[in-house]
Amino acid sequence: MIKIGISSCLLGNVVRYDGANAKDKFIANKLSEYFSFVPFCPEHQIWGTPRTTIRLVDKQDIGIRVVTSNEGVDLTDELEAVSEENANEVAEHDISGFILKSGSPTCGLERVKVYKEINAPTEKKGVGMFAKKLKEKYPYLPIEEEGRLGDAWLRENFLMQVYAYDDVHKLVASKPAFKDLVEFHTKYKYLIMAKSDTSYKVLGNIVANHEKKDIETVLEEYKLEFLIAINKKGNVSKTFNVLQHIFGYFKKLITPDEKEEILESLNEYKEKIIPLIAVIKLINIYVKRFDVEYLKTQKFLNPYPKELALRSDIKAYK
Repeated sequence: MIKIGISSCLLGNVVRYDGANAKDKFIANKLSEYFSFVPFCPEHQIWGTPRTTIRLVDKQDIGIRVVTSNEGVDLTDELEAVSEENANEVAEHDISGFILKSGSPTCGLERVKVYKEINAPTEKKGVGMFAKKLKEKYPYLPIEEEGRLGDAWLRENFLMQVYAYDDVHKLVASKPAFKDLVEFHTKYKYLIMAKSDTSYKVLGNIVANHEKKDIETVLEEYKLEFLIAINKKGNVSKTFNVLQHIFGYFKKLITPDEKEEILESLNEYKEKIIPLIAVIKLINIYVKRFDVEYLKTQKFLNPYPKELALRSDIKAYK
């Protein structure tokens, strides 16, 4: 199973400051069927549960600090040290993604409340200490907050990225030959194009290896550009363009009525009338009928288990 790091409370573990948890049903009931979770909680590791609450405070002379909510005791150095240790441990677990607890002064990925030293309104401009360390050490690791996974578009992009991130790391670890890299790149052609046509061209040039670099150098260059590409969000326009490319493989093999049906479905997807999965299912029928080997292997058509139903929501693409 692919491993995903996670804020421990989201799994139902009793590690929060108040002796409770923040169990997320989608994560615990659905994603747990497909991923192995590795829990982290720097706060619990340091102070146990229950504990005094902490907050981010903007001290203008020295910047944002972590302090106790009531007494104002500065705990920044202590939390930073353990967050650093936890972030370093992520690499030891071969983690391919991370889900963080939103709003937390330790795990919040964005828009965490930042208090003023004086009696003034809070600003949602902070980043949790542990989240910050993760972003610094693993800039292309797929990271999301549990709250944002309720957005169909962000959920689809995040989980697609997790599977692709895992794939490319497994490729590099397998010590592949050039032919294996070419095969991998070919499989990801349309998925990468759905993210960025420019990225696909850059990756193609790396694989072409006109400068005759050794395989290890090429793999490192490819992995970096691949991670940059899958970190980009897909949209309806780019996806529609890819669907048209795929349609081109069998448009001359089908009847006029079938052609009309597919084109109508493509446009209905573009107009956000039907979800992407409806178009994909129709395309896969013709891929199988005409035995189009090139398309059978395309990750774009099957990037993750269909049971996740990530493409079943019209809102999964913007």
